[in-house]
Amino acid sequence: MLGVMIARFKDLCLDAADPLALGGFWARMLDADVADAGDGDTRVDPRSARSDAESIWVNKVPEPRVGRTRVHLDLRLADADPAALLADGARLVSEPGGGVDRWVLADPEGNEFCALPPCEGTRPGPVHLVVDTIDPTAQAAWWAGVLGGTVEYGPTEASVLGAAGLPWESWVFDGVTEPKTVKNRMHWDVELVDPRPDALVQAGATMLAEPTERSRWWVLADPEGNEFCAFAPRPTG
Repeated sequence: MLGVMIARFKDLCLDAADPLALGGFWARMLDADVADAGDGDTRVDPRSARSDAESIWVNKVPEPRVGRTRVHLDLRLADADPAALLADGARLVSEPGGGVDRWVLADPEGNEFCALPPCEGTRPGPVHLVVDTIDPTAQAAWWAGVLGGTVEYGPTEASVLGAAGLPWESWVFDGVTEPKTVKNRMHWDVELVDPRPDALVQAGATMLAEPTERSRWWVLADPEGNEFCAFAPRPTG
C-alpha cells in the first residue's frame, strides 16, 4: 500500500452505441438528469448534487459490446422488488436465490448491474462500485494506496472504504477466475494531486495514452489492466 494519497475518485464513464438512449435509461434508474455533454455524448447528473463524482459520462464508441460485464454498480432498491426498474427499461437476468440476495439486471445495451433489497437506514440508489478481479486483495490494496481509505476483507472479495472522492459505501473487488481480455465498457476517472500521473506510473499503473489536442487527460491501466483516466488537478483560487 502506498504511503501518500496521489489521486481522488472523480466519476464514472460508460461506453455506448447510443449515448442519448443509454444516458436517458441511467437517468431514470438513478432519478437523475441527463445533459448533452457534446460530440454526441451525454452526462447523467444526480439531482441531489451531493457530489460531482456521482456523474456518469456516457460516451459514444464505434465498437460493439463484447464479453462479460466486469465493472458494475450495485443499486439499493426503494421497493421490495425491481418492478419499477423493469418498467423503465431494465431487463431481468436473474432473481435472488441459492444464497444470492440480489437481482441481476441489464441495461438496454446489455451492461449488467445488481439491485439489492431495501435496507432500513440506507437511502435508495448506488451503494457499491464492483470490479471483477483475479486478485481482490492486491487490487483493493493498490487502489486504497492510490486514493486513500481502508481495506475490508471478505471470503472472496476485498472492499475499499473511505477512498477520497468515492461517493458510495464501498468499492468492491470481487474475485473471479476469468482474466480480463477486452476493454471495460465502464471505467472510472481520477483527479491527480500532482500535475502529472508520474506517481501512478511509479506505483505500477501502465500508461496507455497521453493528452491530445482533443483530450486533456491521460489514459492508464491499473495492475490488472482496468482502464481509467487521470485528470490534472483543477486550478484553485
